[in-house]
Amino acid sequence: MIDLAAVDALVAVARTGSVHAAAGELGFTPSAVSQQVKRLERDLGAPLLERAGRGVVLTAAGRRMVDEGGALREQVESLRARLHDARSRPTGTIRLGAFATAVRGLVPQLIVEARRQHPDLRVTVTELDPWDAVDAVSAGTLDLVLVHHWEGVGLALAPNLASDVLLSDVADVLLPADDPLAGRASVTPEDVRERTWACTPDGTICYEWFCHMYRGDRPPPRIDFRCLEFASQVELVAAGAAVALVPRLGRGTLPPQVVAVPVVDPVPTRPVSLVWRASMTTAPAVRALREVLTRPA
Repeated sequence: MIDLAAVDALVAVARTGSVHAAAGELGFTPSAVSQQVKRLERDLGAPLLERAGRGVVLTAAGRRMVDEGGALREQVESLRARLHDARSRPTGTIRLGAFATAVRGLVPQLIVEARRQHPDLRVTVTELDPWDAVDAVSAGTLDLVLVHHWEGVGLALAPNLASDVLLSDVADVLLPADDPLAGRASVTPEDVRERTWACTPDGTICYEWFCHMYRGDRPPPRIDFRCLEFASQVELVAAGAAVALVPRLGRGTLPPQVVAVPVVDPVPTRPVSLVWRASMTTAPAVRALREVLTRPA
């Protein structure tokens, strides 16, 4: 009999490249992950991993198990969802992933509402970037994720995923209060091209949007500060050291030294979506949290 938890452990090892990384992602010890994979090897009668330097790689059988194990888990999830009465009371634990500003701006109120409506449903929350969140929900380590992408910079979803757009968030340019443009009703990206910028690091979705906004033949703006936290960018603007493009969702009250000016041509807009595995669409717990998450939008 194939243990789906062991399949999930193997999939996590394949995705992360090591037993230790997979253990961190799944919330187990490395020993527990190794034991799950070994148990799966015994059940199948074939080696699934082999040593490669300090890490491990999939054998041919391991690769096939990863490829087909995901489909197997989806079939089981779909069967479980169909067997549950659509009107049954949501119970158990559901794992929600969300990006940082959603954790601040959306999740607290939504969790309180979920507890009020469904007291037997426990919701755990993990903060992570949208690309990582999509991988996690596709792999089964999360059940639902809140993600965003900037219009013009897509976020690819695997065929086994379904999604709903909840809302659209907008970003403003934050300027020091004494900046000559701080009193403007709006600015264009060209108006602030020559400023010194604070931005998220390379490889993040917000940096991808920044590059998209300034695509073309002219040199890109000067970025002196790379900050993952928007709160750090706000402090840099307050000190007069930089300007920044910061979304409204979860931004909080700005200090008096900082002015938010809307951007036009283009307007920096990011749809916020809820993503889940299509096989779990009718599961009572997933359906209940989707309803709670969708209602405020």
